[in-house]
Amino acid sequence: MNLKRLSAVSFGHMALDILNASIAMILTVLAVPFHLTNSQIGLGVMAYALMGSLTQPYFGWLADRAGGRWLGAIGLLWTAIFYFAATFAQSYAMLIALMTVASLGSGAFHPQGAMNASAAGKQRASTATSIFFLLGQMGLAFGPMITGVLLENIGMLGPRAMAIASLPFVVWMVVGLRRPLENAHLKDAPAESGGQPPPAEGQRPRGRPRWRILMAFALLIALRSTVQQIFYGLLPKYFSDMGFSPSDFGFMVGVISVAIALGTMTGGILGDRYDQPKILLWALFASAPFSWLMLDIVNGWPFYMLAFAAGFLIGVPHSILVVMAQGFLPKRQGLASGAVLGFTFASGAVGIGLAGWIADMSSLSAVIHTIALLPLLAAVCAFFMRTRLPAPPSMAPAAGSAD
Repeated sequence: MNLKRLSAVSFGHMALDILNASIAMILTVLAVPFHLTNSQIGLGVMAYALMGSLTQPYFGWLADRAGGRWLGAIGLLWTAIFYFAATFAQSYAMLIALMTVASLGSGAFHPQGAMNASAAGKQRASTATSIFFLLGQMGLAFGPMITGVLLENIGMLGPRAMAIASLPFVVWMVVGLRRPLENAHLKDAPAESGGQPPPAEGQRPRGRPRWRILMAFALLIALRSTVQQIFYGLLPKYFSDMGFSPSDFGFMVGVISVAIALGTMTGGILGDRYDQPKILLWALFASAPFSWLMLDIVNGWPFYMLAFAAGFLIGVPHSILVVMAQGFLPKRQGLASGAVLGFTFASGAVGIGLAGWIADMSSLSAVIHTIALLPLLAAVCAFFMRTRLPAPPSMAPAAGSAD
C-alpha cells in the first residue's frame, strides 16, 4: 500500500469535507437574520451538492486523461477561496451563488481522490478506499463541531479561519500526488476479457451485470445517500427547533458523522473479505430502527448510543459501492468514480431539497422520521444484487517519475 499517496489524498479529503459539512450549519445560524424557511435551507444545501456532484463525471474523465495529479490540490484550493468569499455575503442569494461556485472544487476533488486511493491500495482497493472515505467522513464529523463552536463565539470569522486553515493541505497534495497514475494490468489484459483477468480454472467467466442489478444498484445508492444527506443537512435545523444551541447540535450531528466514518472504513475492510451484497443488505436493514429512535430520544447517553449505531450502519455501504462501480468500468476508473460519487451526491441533494419543501407543507419532524425508514427500501435493493461485482484492476504510479 502506497501510504504517501494515500495519506495526501485522504487528509486533503478531510480538509475539504470540513468545509463541505459547515454549509448546513451556516444556513441554520443565518436562518433568523436572512428569514430562511426549511425549504430555503434544503434548497441551499441541494444547490451546493448538485453543482459539486453533477460535474463529477466530467472531472473523472479529466482525471483519467491527466493521471489524477493536480485536480485534488486545485479543487481544494478553489473551494477554500470561494468559501472564504461566501462568508462576506449580505444576502441569501449571494451566499448560495458563491457557495455553489465553491462546490465545483469538491466536484473536481472526489473522482481523482477515489481513483488515487484505490490505486494506493493496490490489491487492497476496498480497504484503501475506505481509509480515504474515513478521513472524509471525519471531516464531515469535525465540520459541524468546529463550525458550531466558532459560529457561536466569533461568528463568521470562524468559517473564514477554517478556509485559511485548509491551505497547508493543498501543499501536501501537490507534493504527495506528483506522480501520474497508469493502469498496471490493463495493457496486457486480453481484449475479450474487457480488461479483467481470465477466470480461474473451474470458474465461469463473468458477464456484464444485468440491467436488474444496475437498477437495484442505482436505487440503493439514491436511497442511502438521501438518508445520509438528511443527517447532514436537516438534522441541525431539527435539533435547533427543539431548543439546542449551535454548539450542542453541532456535536450531536458530529457524533453521527464520526460513526458514519468508522462504518465506511469497516465496510471497506469487510468488502475485501466477505460477500459484498450481503454486507449491504444487513447493514442497511439494521440501521433503520436506530435512525428512527435517535430522533425521539435526544437527551443523554441513550441518544449518543443510538446515533452512533445509526451512523455506523449507514456508513458501511459507501466504500463498497464505489469499488463496485469501478468494476463496471475497469479501464475508466476516474470516470466510474466520478459517476458513482456524482450520482450519490446528486440523488442525496435532490432528496434533501424535496424533504425541505415537504417539511414546510407538513412538519420537519414527520419528514425526517419518514426518511429514517428509507434504509429498509435500500436493503430490498441489496437483496437483488446477489452477484458479486468484479473488483477494479490495480493501478500504479507511472514509472520514471518522482514520488
